[in-house]
Amino acid sequence: MSGLHPKSAEISSGGRLRAPGKLARQLVFLLLCVGTVANGVWLMFDIFSSNGTTPLEATLLFLFSITFTWIVIAFWSGAIGFVLQLLRLDPLSLKHQLPRETQRITELKSRTAIVMPVYNEDTKRILAGFEANLRSVAHTGHLDSFDFYLLSDTQDPKLIEAESSGWQQLIARLGPLASHAFYRRREKNLHRKVGNLADFCQRWGAHYDHMIVLDADSIMTGECVLTLVSAMEANPTAGLIQTVPIPVRQTTLFGRFLQFAAALNSPMLATGLAFWQTDTANYWGHNAIIRIEAFLESCGLPALPGKGAFGGEILSHDFVEAALLRRAGWDVFLLADVEGSYEEVPSNLLDYATRDRRWVQGNIQHLALLNARGIRTLSRVHFLFGAVAYISTLVWLLMLALSTVDALVRATTSNVFFSSGYQLFPDWPIAKTDLIFSMLYMTVALLLLPKLMSLIVGLCYRRHEFGGALRLILSAVAEVIFAILIAPLMMVFHSYFVICVFLGRKVRWDAQSREGRMIPWKQALYRTAFVGCVAIAWGGVTYFYAPVFFWWLTPVLLGLILAAPTVRYSSSITLGRITRRVGIFLCPSETKHIPVLEELNKALTADLSANPINAQTVPELPPEIWRDMPVQSFRQWQPTPKLPPLPKRQGVLAQSRP
Repeated sequence: MSGLHPKSAEISSGGRLRAPGKLARQLVFLLLCVGTVANGVWLMFDIFSSNGTTPLEATLLFLFSITFTWIVIAFWSGAIGFVLQLLRLDPLSLKHQLPRETQRITELKSRTAIVMPVYNEDTKRILAGFEANLRSVAHTGHLDSFDFYLLSDTQDPKLIEAESSGWQQLIARLGPLASHAFYRRREKNLHRKVGNLADFCQRWGAHYDHMIVLDADSIMTGECVLTLVSAMEANPTAGLIQTVPIPVRQTTLFGRFLQFAAALNSPMLATGLAFWQTDTANYWGHNAIIRIEAFLESCGLPALPGKGAFGGEILSHDFVEAALLRRAGWDVFLLADVEGSYEEVPSNLLDYATRDRRWVQGNIQHLALLNARGIRTLSRVHFLFGAVAYISTLVWLLMLALSTVDALVRATTSNVFFSSGYQLFPDWPIAKTDLIFSMLYMTVALLLLPKLMSLIVGLCYRRHEFGGALRLILSAVAEVIFAILIAPLMMVFHSYFVICVFLGRKVRWDAQSREGRMIPWKQALYRTAFVGCVAIAWGGVTYFYAPVFFWWLTPVLLGLILAAPTVRYSSSITLGRITRRVGIFLCPSETKHIPVLEELNKALTADLSANPINAQTVPELPPEIWRDMPVQSFRQWQPTPKLPPLPKRQGVLAQSRP
């Protein structure tokens, strides 16, 4: 079997994915969120109205309601995930998960393409990841059910040449396994990644039942791949199944902070999301399996009318594709408990912010689709939440600015007790200190309790994966401190990005930097000096006129004033190595034996040039069988009766491309 002896592979139990009581779950989640938001907004209204509500305070109340709602939604998603994980309950079936059942796969009934779209990426990294993923599937003994495609949109001439020669060297290195590896480069990268995947599905999709979409930095174990395929085979109405990618291979202090935070917190949050999203989960663009028939029939993306932020090509296509699949009647699931799905993240704060700049524009664009015809209510919620996640940062910044103005006004008018010349009794100011502290404690609790709950779950079930209980606790405390330190700067970055989007400034979607690098002082100061100076002036004025309010602002001001050294030293590889050596930010990918990651490191250090290049050994692409992919409409749509599943590929209605 492709150079390996056939064998059975042990994977997590498949079976039908069912989420009983969907409406009840969503109603419970809605009531929890609405009740908490109503309580918080009422408390804030009571505080503002004690001395009469000014227009400024009314504006603050409105902005607060937006940000507080977002905090509450994140809190209850995490809290539900905490309860389910603590009780070891599956978020979909609500059945007991312990002990984890496994099944042995001896035969797969379907064929799956594993596709990696790339655009101007580092050649050595993408080929090493491609090889590691292929070999991991080969080790399961089921490679005959899979083909791997490197779908290149690369336009840089030097990278094109590197990809071509690197691919031939990789084929020579793979030996008999190379018959399952294919390379295709488009001359024109029309419609970016969307066009890349659509082109593959239209040309070669008829050969396969499913495709697993990988990013340029994605890594998936063979067992994870088999789990996804098994789940697809057991659920013929499933159009997409998403995993939870966990960051790995980080060396800088900032990268290891992100890696630890995701490894500890993401599974719990994803469990809570899977509980109330049920069969209308979201798609994050990679590390997911998609039914090709469903994708072709329902995910042809149109360009949006108009100009500016809300027009043109759909940038964050993944959310929209999930919504279109649900509109067509296909289920979209999030499997929060599937292990073996990995990715890489930017290694420093500036590259991380640059990546977010692209996501800000793509997510805000989704606001134009809130009234799209036929879209499920929960899909509209995904659109709204994705946009609010970034817009709320601008709202926070506005709140801080307006709160400062309000504090300064109160400080300069606090001794005015008669607002009218004919007033008989003075206006005595009322300070509801108890309500102010209650509101503060509630907000802090909603922000920090999910982190505490993740820590509790980690201590109960996963402490050995994080280096033991003591190291896990110290790492969790360090993560909270570091998150508080960088939060003000990320708030400013995101606020600037949101403003740029609404001003119609487009962003280039280039390849992102993933390897560790130390940010030079010049670059750190250039990107942060202005906000640091503003923070110093902000703090000085506030301290002089409203010293009490100044101390409340201290965490924000400190984060902005220290922005440059934070950016600089958090990108340090040396500090990253020191934290790993002392056991801070240890995570499962560093404490467990994960063969696919070892295979990746081996491929990265291998000398591919030692393999002889023979162009004749490069496998030719399979014959093209053209399939149309109709462009969908958001203005006109009528539901169509669901047809029975098509027979195997031999029965697919397809025609040879002219």
